[in-house]
Amino acid sequence: MKQEERRRNTIRLLLDTTIALIAEKGCHLLTMQDIANAAGLSKGAIFHYVKSKDEMFVWVLQEQLEQTNNRFLDEVASGRRTFAEPMKAIADSISSYGEAGNVTNKVLLYLLGKEDQPLIAEAVRHYYKKSVQLSKSWIETGQQYGVIPPSVDAAKTADMLVLLTFGLRMRASIPLDGPAFTGADFTAFITSVLQPSPDKNEKEQPL
Repeated sequence: MKQEERRRNTIRLLLDTTIALIAEKGCHLLTMQDIANAAGLSKGAIFHYVKSKDEMFVWVLQEQLEQTNNRFLDEVASGRRTFAEPMKAIADSISSYGEAGNVTNKVLLYLLGKEDQPLIAEAVRHYYKKSVQLSKSWIETGQQYGVIPPSVDAAKTADMLVLLTFGLRMRASIPLDGPAFTGADFTAFITSVLQPSPDKNEKEQPL
C-alpha cells in the first residue's frame, strides 16, 4: 500500500472512530486513549496525524462541511438538475442540525466552550468563515445559472444563512417540547429568500 493511500485510510479510520465515540460518550469524557483503543492504533501513531483530541474534533467539523459542499457540487455537475436538487443537498445538512444527537453540534458546542485557547478559537473562526465562503459560492452558482436572482446579496445572505444555522445548532442542545421553528421551516425560509417568485413565469435553467 502506498504511503499516501495508507495516510488517507488512517485518517478515515480516525474520523469514523472519533465520530462513533462522540455519539456514544460525548466530547468531554472522550480521550485520545479511547480513540487509539477503538481504532486499534497506538497513541504515538495517532500523534503523527493530530496533536490532540481537540484537533481531531476540528477535523470532524471540517469533514461535514466538505461533505455538504461535495454533494452540492455533484448535483450541479450532473447537468440535469434545477434549483431543487442542489438546494436539497444543503437542506439535508440543515435539517440534521436540528437533531439533538447530531455529532457536529456536540463538537461545535464543545469547541465554543474553549474559546480562551487561541488555537481552538482560531479553528472555530476559520470554520465559520469557511461556512460563509461556501454558502456564498452556492448562492453565486445559483445566480450564474439564473435560478437565484442577481438582486440577492450573496455575501450578506450567506452570512445570514450561517448565522441562523448556528442558532439552530445551539438550540438543538436545549431540551424543548416541540420547537415551533424546525429544520424544514428553516429550509423553506431560505428557499423563499433565494428562489425567484413563481409568478414571474420564468422557467428554471438546468444547473
